[in-house]
Amino acid sequence: MMPEVQTLAILMLVGFFGLLMLGVPVAISLATTGFLFGVMGFGTSLFNLVPARLFGVATGYQWLAIPLFIFMGVMLEKSRLADDLLDVMGHIAGRVRGGMAVGIVLFGVLMGATTGIVGATVITLGLLTLPTLIRRGYDKSVSCGVICASGTLGQIIPPSLILILLADIMQLSVGTLFAAAVGPGMLLAAVYIIYILVLGWRKPHLMPPISQDELDSVTRRQLWVRFFKVAVPPVMLVVAVLGSIIAGIAAPTEAASMGALGSIVVAAVSRRFTWTVLRDVVRDTTKITAMMMFILMCAQVFALTFRGLHGEDLIVKMFNMLPGGVNTGIWFMMLLIFVLGFFVEWIEISYIAVPLFLPILLPLGVDPIWLAMLITLNLQSSFLTPPFGWALFYLKGVAPPEVTTSDLYRGVVPFIAMQLVALVLLFLYPSIATWLPKYIGW
Repeated sequence: MMPEVQTLAILMLVGFFGLLMLGVPVAISLATTGFLFGVMGFGTSLFNLVPARLFGVATGYQWLAIPLFIFMGVMLEKSRLADDLLDVMGHIAGRVRGGMAVGIVLFGVLMGATTGIVGATVITLGLLTLPTLIRRGYDKSVSCGVICASGTLGQIIPPSLILILLADIMQLSVGTLFAAAVGPGMLLAAVYIIYILVLGWRKPHLMPPISQDELDSVTRRQLWVRFFKVAVPPVMLVVAVLGSIIAGIAAPTEAASMGALGSIVVAAVSRRFTWTVLRDVVRDTTKITAMMMFILMCAQVFALTFRGLHGEDLIVKMFNMLPGGVNTGIWFMMLLIFVLGFFVEWIEISYIAVPLFLPILLPLGVDPIWLAMLITLNLQSSFLTPPFGWALFYLKGVAPPEVTTSDLYRGVVPFIAMQLVALVLLFLYPSIATWLPKYIGW
């Protein structure tokens, strides 16, 4: 009986990926394969557990943080604060070769810490900076790569939705993962900046500085006054939200509610808050949250059936066949997540791949916080890898007509390589992720 059940588990995975390749939505693919192979393996008895699982998802206190953080990010994006901030940072950093690109990376860090929504950040950057970069003589491929990579930094810089989901999957504290993600997030941004500066030095024609006439159009005093007006409020909001979590003053959900309210205050102080903006923010927040929760609930059906079919035993056997011990197992997991990133979104990877490997790696003594950061850093690549990298789709949708798909693909390749470099550095030096939680005492 056992081999037949495990055969069903293999067919279940094949069926799931087959539906994805046919273009069936991920949530429907998860639920369909879960129900179909569950009935084939056990009849309907297994699904008596589904209502309890769905009720647990719907009533989970930790999930309240998701719509609140989304609300905070969408409010800052819809109120157009990002426009002024990006223009100011471009002028400040644009005096050196590649300076505009460095400013975009720094903007991506700040937007990642306030929104955490890749689509909003990439679209904002694409609309505001791509035509300007091309007009100023920047290479199209380099411009596209910088925008796509910077826009995805919000997936590792807290408050990241990936970290909230991984905290639930791995049964870890959200605050601990937020603290652990600070080091890897800054590492990845630093790797991007170093690459840009070196490329600007070696090939200055690809990223020329801003012209002197444009720099002279704004005095330094005016520039810094504008900087403090548009940059200080979002930065103070980020410090208040993340600082309260990391310092243990507030739980993530409480801090998220404070961030949502704070985003309204920041927009109101900047005279950008209107009822139309509030309506659009609530509508977009509802859409994004509903999509995530629907996938999460459908993943419960898939996970229940896969475990019932002893799919985890197959993963254990596969690991036992690998040479090299636990390190080989970790890199096999990283390779699988990286390959899945070409075809599947990060939410599905989180709820499909991660639970399969945790029961094997954690008993071997792998630090779960370090492993979570490796997974999060690796998931960054799923937004950039063609053909289904969502950052590529977002940017292509708002790019000028002269920007081709090949420009996008060529532009992101160096940044995918840099993500892998950062992943290797984090693997070799786990303290990059673990020092802050240990310093705090978590």
